[in-house]
Amino acid sequence: MKFNKIIALFLFFLGASVFGQRDSVIAIPLSQYPQELLKTDEFGKKYYYDERQKMKVYEINGETVVVMDELVLINKPKFNNQLDRNYYLFLNKKLYRVYPLFVAALQQYRDIQKDMTDLDSKSKRKYVKDRQNMLADQYEKQLRDLTTTEGQIFAKLMNRATGKNVYEIIKELRGGWSAFWWNVKGKMADIDIKDKYDPHANRTDQYLESLLQSNWNSGYLQPYPGAKDFKVYK
Repeated sequence: MKFNKIIALFLFFLGASVFGQRDSVIAIPLSQYPQELLKTDEFGKKYYYDERQKMKVYEINGETVVVMDELVLINKPKFNNQLDRNYYLFLNKKLYRVYPLFVAALQQYRDIQKDMTDLDSKSKRKYVKDRQNMLADQYEKQLRDLTTTEGQIFAKLMNRATGKNVYEIIKELRGGWSAFWWNVKGKMADIDIKDKYDPHANRTDQYLESLLQSNWNSGYLQPYPGAKDFKVYK
């Protein structure tokens, strides 16, 4: 069984161009921005505010000057060889494809948790089944072509955001028996759904954490609610 099918069904339980990754700030001369969008600061200086990169762009003495709302310094992983570097860039492309689906799934999961707070066991089962049918119609087309790597990234991101691996989330929503069988199916696809996100012990996780921070810092991806609550412990 392909892992994309496992992730597709897992998401149902919860309810191709790609930008190249850059860590540098991108700004053009102030005169090239739409003049009607320019603002004036408290000192009477005109500037353009870039919403995506969260920065102000000024022109001072003929030079383009950028003032960031926040600057996050990131330690990039060290690459042993060109293969490592290529793998890092490969993961970045996969992350761009998976990230919107992950953010949607995370919101669905949090909504389900909130909605089930006061439900008894029977009502919870009916509620999750109804949500499963609704989400199947909504996400099946998008998930159909996910690769195994993209499915793995999805699972890693869910663990980073919730503190629970795929097995634990399925067990919470569908019970231990369903989680057991999903674990069996995962192993058939050479995937461990009990795997944890650990940027210190796992090279792929280390790369993903670096890519997340870099893309958030550059404005190419928006942090999901609670993203900064995750702590990387050694």
